[in-house]
Amino acid sequence: MGKPIRILLQTTIPHTEDDWNIGRFSLLRSHLESLKDETGEPMFAVTSRDRTPDASGNDPVLANLGNSEYDELWLFGVDCGDGLTPAEGAGIEAFHKRGGGLLLARDHQDLGISFGNLGTACQPLYVAHHFHTVNQEPDPDRCCEDDITAKNISWPNYHSGDNGDCQKIALVEPVHELLKNPASPSGVVEYFPSHPHEGTVSVPPGATNARVIATGKSKVTGRSFNLLVAFDSTRDAEGNNLGRAIAEASFHHLADYNWNPDMGCPSFVDAKPSDRLKLEPQLLDDVKAYVKNAALWLAS
Repeated sequence: MGKPIRILLQTTIPHTEDDWNIGRFSLLRSHLESLKDETGEPMFAVTSRDRTPDASGNDPVLANLGNSEYDELWLFGVDCGDGLTPAEGAGIEAFHKRGGGLLLARDHQDLGISFGNLGTACQPLYVAHHFHTVNQEPDPDRCCEDDITAKNISWPNYHSGDNGDCQKIALVEPVHELLKNPASPSGVVEYFPSHPHEGTVSVPPGATNARVIATGKSKVTGRSFNLLVAFDSTRDAEGNNLGRAIAEASFHHLADYNWNPDMGCPSFVDAKPSDRLKLEPQLLDDVKAYVKNAALWLAS
């Protein structure tokens, strides 16, 4: 048997108790660590950490990620601009160039905007995410409020439902292997945790190795929006074999608060949560199937 797949769960901010620090993704980590192979051995070895700058202002783990033993980086863009440095972005680029798998998730408005500091090879993953002040959605009619209840949060902010509830997602044919769920009667992932103001993603111009694989639908405007873009491995102009990648519209698909609101949230979150997933926890089976699929697929 080979070694477990090594996954780094990482935020773009230093530890801040009253924010979306890495401790707020503990259920994701626990689920990954609970998965076993056919011999009963752990499938994944998971490290969770916040960004921790040294005296140079750079996080040494991220800046040297290309030389690490990690197979995957799941990066949660929770900053508002003071996140990744160019040196850290270069480290992530080196990791990607040696085949490292990347999952990049952010959320509304300009959260995670420091993704712009990712190195050249990772720029398509940055461009896949749409922000408020840069790289806006190409359709100007979409550059407007969707969630109209949160007065301090601007677009993109698609309202897929309350925290603690789930949304019925639409799969783009052909159904991607990331969204298969053999344990489901339908055989596919049907539900994701919802959030009142999600970001959105799209296929970057010229990215022939990427496609949208799932969409959500606003409960306010009825508009559909892209939830996931999957990037197959490809070679860059220098001959490097870039790893697989996923661009995800919202880290709330994977946050504790959205799987179980009793886990708590930062004090600036004022929207009342739903108790649906607490009452019907089996609805989380789909996102857990997706998590397992993603962890295996990104390492392939």
